[in-house]
Amino acid sequence: MRTFLSGIILAATTAQADAASVHSALGGEQFGLQPADNYQLANGRCRDCGQKQALWYFQDELIALPPASANDAPGLVWLGSPQLVPQARFDGTALHTADGTTLNFRLAPKIASNRSYFNASSEAFFRQREVRVRGQWDEAGQQFVARTIWPRDYVIDAGKLPVQPLSGADDLQGFVRHAEGGARGEYAVRKVWQRPGAMPAELSGKPVLAVMLSGAQGDDDEAYGGHFAIATGRLGPQGEWSDWLVNNFYGLDSYSEKGIVASALPMDNYLMDLNSGQQYYRPSYMLVAVLKDPRTAQAYQANVNQVFRDFYAHHFSYQHAAANCTGINVDVLRKLGWQWPLQGPTNRLKAVGAFAYMAAKEMSIASGKKAYSYFTEEQTRLHPAVAFDALGKDLLNVLGGQAGRQLSGFEQQLQSDVEAVMLVRIPQVPSSRAFGSAPAYSIDEFMARAPQDRSKWQVVPTEPRPFPEELMDEQAKKNLQTSAWPMAALVLLVAAIGTAWHWRRRQKLRQQVPHPERLRA
Repeated sequence: MRTFLSGIILAATTAQADAASVHSALGGEQFGLQPADNYQLANGRCRDCGQKQALWYFQDELIALPPASANDAPGLVWLGSPQLVPQARFDGTALHTADGTTLNFRLAPKIASNRSYFNASSEAFFRQREVRVRGQWDEAGQQFVARTIWPRDYVIDAGKLPVQPLSGADDLQGFVRHAEGGARGEYAVRKVWQRPGAMPAELSGKPVLAVMLSGAQGDDDEAYGGHFAIATGRLGPQGEWSDWLVNNFYGLDSYSEKGIVASALPMDNYLMDLNSGQQYYRPSYMLVAVLKDPRTAQAYQANVNQVFRDFYAHHFSYQHAAANCTGINVDVLRKLGWQWPLQGPTNRLKAVGAFAYMAAKEMSIASGKKAYSYFTEEQTRLHPAVAFDALGKDLLNVLGGQAGRQLSGFEQQLQSDVEAVMLVRIPQVPSSRAFGSAPAYSIDEFMARAPQDRSKWQVVPTEPRPFPEELMDEQAKKNLQTSAWPMAALVLLVAAIGTAWHWRRRQKLRQQVPHPERLRA
């Protein structure tokens, strides 16, 4: 197994960390649908080893690079750690592995900008169960330094679950909103559909296409909208899913306070990394289509791999309305032919008022454009929760022969290939962070949750991360140029600006018009 890094320990050399207890993060592992054995470890400083624009974001991070011949593989996988302990008990100071080895243990440090971290309540949570831990053996300190801790009882045991169809008020939104989003609840799995005649026990090892929804944060008034991602992989022999590959889009042009970088990454890191894991600051939900054939999952993954290449190259930019975590992902599905019913924009009339108000208030047409875009964007591209709901409903309608439209080739494959549909609700890991809740399903709901006085909003400032001009190709430079706002919009501004100061119920307008940088995932 080759590596581009020196100093990374791929096999433990001490009696405590023998090969039976500490494994390579590549050997015998999966990155979604692909075996990890063929990948190579590197960081972004390696030369001639991948897309230079993508590597720039991972200069000091461990990544896994696929073989040059693997055209269907992600350009890189953000791995973070070179080793893992696949099965152990955790007592706060040591890992007691399945083979009887005891490994001294410490946590990777909290990054400076992260406002909360693992604490005594986190320790109590993980003491109750077996864990899978990603990290690195520190030979000098004779300790395993943990970066990701995954609860091994989080499985999707399809064979033991009865079918419980959704009906009436017991719908997808009800599943998400249950117990205020389930942040303090129990891990729950529900089988809502199974192909007639299919044997439940035969679902292990099957490929999956999974829609991920994360809830609202409890300590950030800009993050009530939640987050959205799509994962591919296979159900493990016992229903394991920690090695699925998540396609996670975040803005590239600022530093995340939690250290998140947009990338494809393993599910355990996506949810349970001590700094960047979603589950340390909100609950999450998952809609899992278990497949008899990997072709639909492979088609999505191959297409989103190219989207990542364009994204890293700055051929398009992350925008909180027009190209956010939801829109980027669902556009891939739309391109493949999944034609779920659109819901239209929130309110075009409010959009006109929002444009005029923000343009006048901040003396900026750009601010007006951003506010306008929230109200005019298709809601299944804008809101993570709305997209999750729409895709889930439509998938069940397609499988039940009730789509009400002629199915595309991709939809016909879904109808033919889906063996079962599972819902998963994942509680927040207790820590020093406030508990989150279910995500907002609309702009109005988002604004109703925030304090009326904007000066009392909890916000997390981030530092800009300008992309080096020397890494820009011609398409990126063209994208960087500010596009001219259509002349019709300038006319609209002239017509509307005179009414901005007389906007009806002006004191309540803040409940209708989010700041252009709000609604952050």
